[in-house]
Amino acid sequence: MKTYLDWSAYDTYGIGDAYSGIPATGGNYAKAVAVCMHSRDCRKKGKGLMCPSFRVTDDPAHSPEARVAAFKAALNGEYGAEPFTDARLAEAMDLCVSCKGCKKECPSAVDMTLIKTEYLAQRNAAQGVPRRTWLFANLPRWTTYHRGLLRAAIGFRNRSKLAAKLAERLFGIAAKAPLPMPARRQYEHRVAETPAPRGDVYLFADCFATHFEPEIAAAATQVLTACGYRVRVLSPAPDDAERDRALCCGRTYLTHGLVDEARREGARVLAALRPAIETKTPVIGIEPSCLLSLRDELYCLGLGADVGAAGKQLFLFEEFLSREIQRNGLVLPLKDGASQKVLVHGHCHQKAFGTMKALKKTLGAIPGLEAEIVESSCCGMAGSFGLEAEHHEVSQSMAEASLLPAMRAAAADTRLVANGFSCRHQIANGTGRKPDHIALVMRDALDETGAPPYRRA
Repeated sequence: MKTYLDWSAYDTYGIGDAYSGIPATGGNYAKAVAVCMHSRDCRKKGKGLMCPSFRVTDDPAHSPEARVAAFKAALNGEYGAEPFTDARLAEAMDLCVSCKGCKKECPSAVDMTLIKTEYLAQRNAAQGVPRRTWLFANLPRWTTYHRGLLRAAIGFRNRSKLAAKLAERLFGIAAKAPLPMPARRQYEHRVAETPAPRGDVYLFADCFATHFEPEIAAAATQVLTACGYRVRVLSPAPDDAERDRALCCGRTYLTHGLVDEARREGARVLAALRPAIETKTPVIGIEPSCLLSLRDELYCLGLGADVGAAGKQLFLFEEFLSREIQRNGLVLPLKDGASQKVLVHGHCHQKAFGTMKALKKTLGAIPGLEAEIVESSCCGMAGSFGLEAEHHEVSQSMAEASLLPAMRAAAADTRLVANGFSCRHQIANGTGRKPDHIALVMRDALDETGAPPYRRA
């Protein structure tokens, strides 16, 4: 069986274990499936992230354990010669939101997100790429080469019930779900001419920050500059064939099983990262799914030895500030005194990769600010999942389980915070209140009236 992702990390799994239950076909992919030890932690509903689909359906068929069983059956030949097109496998994977919760919270670290990506790649190869998949996955190109058309189409669709119903019929995009609108202008940044006291950093401005919410990238830049860093935006390498297009982590392609396209985007980012790797300059990301995809899923794309070195230079905005405060003597130039409360929802990948502590620590640096984190699983939007007609109601159920009630109950003067783009979209649609990224909270807390209080590292 030809696989589209690199599964070599599982090469030695099951050696000497007669009971490992590795399927007969699939090679290292089959070994990745077989790491499940049937602990059934994925069927628990207490604190934590896993498993959003089981939590809302209360049906074991929509748990990672059941998905593993379906893949084992498929790879053992029980679903015929073309198992990846079998309806039973499609049903098992239908409600998986690729939250990474199982990789974090399962004792065996089952990576159902990557298993799903391989499944979708195999299905696309056998059946072709669906129209909706093609539309959503190619967001990086739409926003660069067809920006005006995209804004006009989304604006008309969001205003017209008839257009929304037509889009649902033609593409399966839920008529009830508003689509996010691209900003009129994309994010642009001019590098300061002179060096800064704390040196240079690179900002990885993802597709969402660049094209939909440029104010967040601008706020991150303002905060980092006020802290004494010179900010450079990570840009395509000089020999990049698409130098006119901003860098993309490849997440939209990977999520939809378009692995070759994701690999091309990953290679572009890796080439752009080489100067940062050579000089050990930090690279700071804004969107959790994008930055953490680079730190995790670049490994599965077979892009070579530089991947490990690149991962060591990649930080989320709040991770970087937290590290600099704790290790390198950074004192943030923040206002004193004003009491404020923020209610925070963590993106699935923030929870799965253990970065919520850094977020809380960074918010804790603001004098007088009280941060409360909502105990919730996935927001339900999960990229494009909540925009898909057949998944919209389940998406809403996930959001209503705990997140949206908590956000609606927040006092009017409580600031809502969510670092994930799709999370903010879901919360805004469900509460009528627009949440902010932590970069906006930090920007508003800056005190730039006096001399900068930062210290040299």
